[in-house]
Amino acid sequence: MSFQQGLSGLNAAAKNLEVIGNNVANSGTVGFKQGQAQFADMYANSMNRSGNSPVGIGVNVANVAQQFTQGNISSSNNPLDVAINGDGFFRMVSSLNNAAPLYGRNGQFQINDEGYIINPSQNGAFLTGWPGIVTGGDPVALKIDTSNIPATETTGVKTKLNLDSRVAAPVTTPFVATDPTSYNSSTGVTVFDSLGNTYNVQTYYVKNPLTSTATTTDWDVYTTVDGAPYPAIGAPPATQASIGTLTFDDAGLLANSTVANLNLTAKPGASFKAAGISLDYTGTTQTGAAFVPIAQSQDGTAPGVLSSFSIGKDGRIIGNYSNSQTKTLGQVLLVNFVNPNGLQPLGNNLYAASAEAGSPLLGTPATGSFGTLQARAVEDSNVDLTAELVNMITAQRAYQANAQTIKTQDQIMQTLVNLR
Repeated sequence: MSFQQGLSGLNAAAKNLEVIGNNVANSGTVGFKQGQAQFADMYANSMNRSGNSPVGIGVNVANVAQQFTQGNISSSNNPLDVAINGDGFFRMVSSLNNAAPLYGRNGQFQINDEGYIINPSQNGAFLTGWPGIVTGGDPVALKIDTSNIPATETTGVKTKLNLDSRVAAPVTTPFVATDPTSYNSSTGVTVFDSLGNTYNVQTYYVKNPLTSTATTTDWDVYTTVDGAPYPAIGAPPATQASIGTLTFDDAGLLANSTVANLNLTAKPGASFKAAGISLDYTGTTQTGAAFVPIAQSQDGTAPGVLSSFSIGKDGRIIGNYSNSQTKTLGQVLLVNFVNPNGLQPLGNNLYAASAEAGSPLLGTPATGSFGTLQARAVEDSNVDLTAELVNMITAQRAYQANAQTIKTQDQIMQTLVNLR
């Protein structure tokens, strides 16, 4: 029996050394999860099954379990490198033809020639998720849409500024855009038509003491578009009319605004909304301080070309466009299992679902039990080289000890053979 026990010990120690050697070999593999050999003792039943032998008949390798502990996270320069900080697995497929899903934590992704996000180190497996702003439903292979986003015509301009109450009315009347002595101050903004053509709208502010009262102050507003008087007139620019008036109370707050919408003539092939472009001066003040534009914005955009994209903690893939706009291009999902140790290893840091692992649970990163994603980073192997080298020494000693039991049993047998 000692021969059998020693032999089983040799086999178990050799298997343990194989597991440790595999861990050491993959200490630099991104997303690798170390294995652990788990042993169980063996007993033989008696022939009539009335009891067990009090002495075991050796050891057996019961299981090689993956240890899904978190690995260190290292930064990288690839914007598509993604690390999972917490629980969960990336969901991938080997092909676009409804292939069985694969799971792993290696986030070294790239884009192939068709725009799909793949993992070259895992035989080009396709990363799956939800397209666009959709969350939920059936996962699909994620594809980066590189098409341009269309222009958006301007429908409103918001301007917030402070007008200097200390200044006198302009010395030159009437208003002439080319004569700075005919107005007190001005601001400018660029607006867009439906095709993204630009129009430079310059707005001028003229203090008007003739219409002001003891408790209110009026400022007339004039406008030019691309340097031409607006509204367009047939007479010389000297007769240009204002587009409205800003009235302030004695506290310097905007009491009334009669500034009309801009009804611009669009360039060929383009258009503006029929209601024109509204000019909103909410928050504008008149105080005894210098003129200063506080804030100005408009809601139109030029056409946008995708310039870059990034992956957020919640898995959203955000596209950044040349017109300073952003767009959600997709959503990376994560998958969790009740028993990750039950997953079936397939190689290439990939796993397949199994009955032991339980049903896959799909979800959004950074919600519930799912970890967060960290872009421009990868998860290192969770192998502790120092611990593995110590384990290797221990396994080697166990191998030597089992070999010694066989040698000792051989010496006993030899002694028995030599008895006379």
